[in-house]
Amino acid sequence: MPGLQTLRDYKISWLGQDVVAGLVLATMLVPVGIAYAVASGLPGIAGLYATIVPLLVYAIVGPSRILVLGPDSALAAVILGVVLPLSLGDPQRAIVLAGAMALVSGAVLVLAGLGRLGFVTELLSKPIRYGYMNGIALTVLISQLPKLLGISTDATGPLRNLWAMGQAILAGKVNWMSFAIGIATLAVILLLRGSKRVPGILVAVIGAAVLVGVFDLADRFGVAILGSVPQGLPAFTLPLIGLDDIVPVLLGGFAVALVSFADTSVLSRSYAARMGAKVDPNQEMIGLGAANLATGFFQGFPISSSSSRTPVAEAAGARTQLTGVVGAASIAVLLMFAPDLLRTLPNAALAAVVIASAIGLFEIADLKRIYRIQRWEFWLSIACFVGVAVLGPIPGIGLAIVIAIIEFLWDGWRPYYAVLGRPDGIAGYHDVTRYPDARRIRGLVLFRWDAPLFFANAELFRERVLAAVASSPTEVRWVVVTAAPVTSIDVTAADVLIELDETLRARGIDFCFAELKDPVKDKLKRFGLSAQFDEGHFFPTIDSAVACYLGSRGKDLDNA
Repeated sequence: MPGLQTLRDYKISWLGQDVVAGLVLATMLVPVGIAYAVASGLPGIAGLYATIVPLLVYAIVGPSRILVLGPDSALAAVILGVVLPLSLGDPQRAIVLAGAMALVSGAVLVLAGLGRLGFVTELLSKPIRYGYMNGIALTVLISQLPKLLGISTDATGPLRNLWAMGQAILAGKVNWMSFAIGIATLAVILLLRGSKRVPGILVAVIGAAVLVGVFDLADRFGVAILGSVPQGLPAFTLPLIGLDDIVPVLLGGFAVALVSFADTSVLSRSYAARMGAKVDPNQEMIGLGAANLATGFFQGFPISSSSSRTPVAEAAGARTQLTGVVGAASIAVLLMFAPDLLRTLPNAALAAVVIASAIGLFEIADLKRIYRIQRWEFWLSIACFVGVAVLGPIPGIGLAIVIAIIEFLWDGWRPYYAVLGRPDGIAGYHDVTRYPDARRIRGLVLFRWDAPLFFANAELFRERVLAAVASSPTEVRWVVVTAAPVTSIDVTAADVLIELDETLRARGIDFCFAELKDPVKDKLKRFGLSAQFDEGHFFPTIDSAVACYLGSRGKDLDNA
């Protein structure tokens, strides 16, 4: 529990900064929490519950001193995709479903953290992360447009939402007063986004709420508002779901765990580097998972770190997680003594908050750079983007994972390989395709394989070695695999090595290795290849292998 260590080392001089930063943070936590709850298909009060509980839990088990947890726009589309079709418009059922998703994601994260699997999100390349986050951003943005326009739709998915909005606009169902409030709120947020002194979201949302309340716009023009919220703190509940809901909730929970930890890991590392600290990704997983488990039991929904609220805490002078505790306590006081202050918040303004956040999720500039330097990775990103936007968040994230696995395997499946020679004036042995004048040693093939040897590329390795032998300008007596890039080997590849050695031996060719790492040699011994390849088949360097070959032929390098 890193929070207890922080408490033991706490300096009293930090207290004033943490308290002030917590109060400042609370002014942003309230409107954002409500807005993201509504965007997730839940009652606004759930957003406040999902803010209070995770902040308290993460303060104890989270490793980052400054990270702020809570509802997140990146998760809204995933949660909405599960909750909306299953809840059938029942807000209480929606809360139960979202709570169950939080428990699933929390359990996945805690177990993964205990299993020291904090590295898994690094398997998603940057272009793939950009792709699915851009797709989620578009999905979230489109999902909020009906609220911005003051229209109601039961459509799910970006394309259906756009179609339903088009029909509503043509039918004249737009509430132009709601639209005006929403656009004005969005404009204020975007204009003040770069200001460190003026909290743009707070100013915009309070302004919209005051405007609606003073001029009674809800009754006079039908502007949809948040309405009364329950007084008091969240109660402990068990989010029990039906058998028919288990599969979508499990899939949604896994998707949330992946997205939330990927975002949290990147944000946590960046702030740790800025503060000169080190964060354990496995402990980060446990902290995020514990926060999700807790909020699932207290009428909340899945949460993540916040890239918009964390900078607010930092700018306000936060030193430790006490800032989050003060923020949570401030919201609790509001719910206990003045919940009606939130009653006139217009839904269009809340939609504007989410849209502003979704706009911030888009990554365009770096994709332009990727397009210039590596176009196939750019198109991978576009494929992930289209998958999320067309198929929906959960299938789209699944597609992103599949693409990531294929991308990972492709590099090992079809790796680079080369026959090596000795260029004049350059030390060492190099690829003869890059140095066509490189001198090759008569009767010797130096073959480099730039990947681990495993089931997917073992047969290709065999084919390429035999092709190198066949294309040699002289009769081959030795084949030496320069194996420094071969970092691992599996049983399938080991069996292929045996077959290849037998094939070469039948042709009177010795099959050897240079620079093979000791752990890989240990594997070959464990696989029973000691009889096939004794110590005489392994050389510590390419030069020693060449020297041994030349010595066996009674030649030296100059006369080779």
